[in-house]
Amino acid sequence: MMWEKVAPGLIFALLLATAYGAGFHLLFGGRPAKLVLYLLASWMGFALGQWVGGNLGLNILDVGPVHAFSASLGAWLALVLSHWLGKERASADSKGP
Repeated sequence: MMWEKVAPGLIFALLLATAYGAGFHLLFGGRPAKLVLYLLASWMGFALGQWVGGNLGLNILDVGPVHAFSASLGAWLALVLSHWLGKERASADSKGP
């Protein structure tokens, strides 16, 4: 079976990052395109936070190979940034030429 070959840490990381993106969309709403944006931002931010946590040796709230604190922080920062950039773009689009 394919799932037996996937590392449990990767599955946990994807589930956690997906929950962050979906939860953020639940809190702030928006069209389905916003859900896609928030999921992508959360996944990328989580991966970047995981990388930073590993390179800086941050071992706060580690869950196996997952640097949960730094990865979660990265995901939430990416979500806030994507929300802010989405609002900036929406306000610029509504002003028109």
